[in-house]
Amino acid sequence: EVQLVESGGGLVQAGGSLRLSCAASGFTFDDYAIGWFRQAPGKEREGVSCISSSDGSTYYADSVKGRFTISSDNAKNTVYLQMNSLKPEDTAVYYCAALRDCSDYDLTDYWGQGTQVTVSS
Repeated sequence: EVQLVESGGGLVQAGGSLRLSCAASGFTFDDYAIGWFRQAPGKEREGVSCISSSDGSTYYADSVKGRFTISSDNAKNTVYLQMNSLKPEDTAVYYCAALRDCSDYDLTDYWGQGTQVTVSS
């Protein structure tokens, strides 16, 4: 059974930090890129960051560059999203997903259930 399980969300004050984890199982981790997406109430889902399995290349939305860092522990089949200098506009449900390539966020095969991140002002 394919599973992507996010954890690490919560409530934090503006300027604070959180680290999200995405634990993957049930598929060949090295065959996929792992992306983080988020969806705020009333807004469309957006791609936040992605890490390529082939060469470890990382990608970030402009809104999070310099504040968020994605990393991967392939031995644990886990991807992390370190989020620093959080802003109220970062409030959303964060999802991780396994996708074919970071160049196209539509090529997503598997999704996690999401974890809520709330940033208070």
